[in-house]
Amino acid sequence: MKKGQSAFWRKGDILIEVWKDKRLVQMMSMIHDTTTVNTGRKDRKTNMEIKNPYTVFQYSKFMKGIDRAEQYLSYYSVLRRTVKLSKKVVLYLLNCAVFNTFFV
Repeated sequence: MKKGQSAFWRKGDILIEVWKDKRLVQMMSMIHDTTTVNTGRKDRKTNMEIKNPYTVFQYSKFMKGIDRAEQYLSYYSVLRRTVKLSKKVVLYLLNCAVFNTFFV
């Protein structure tokens, strides 16, 4: 896929959309459709209006560009101290639970 192109698959209520920007963005939604919206910005090279799929636009609007829980968990990662996958999974889930308890 070239930059700015998108493809989608729909089965029933589930929409799976793939969009190429700097990297491949994959989104799954049950409430969105396949419309594209203008971002209000222009490409520097081509001076054309930049369009995003509505699912990506909504995600960026409400997540403010990053997933904050993942950002906060990355500051004090316990995953690099162990080798076994089972320990990594348990420690990650424990870390998420502690963060959610702290945040609430």
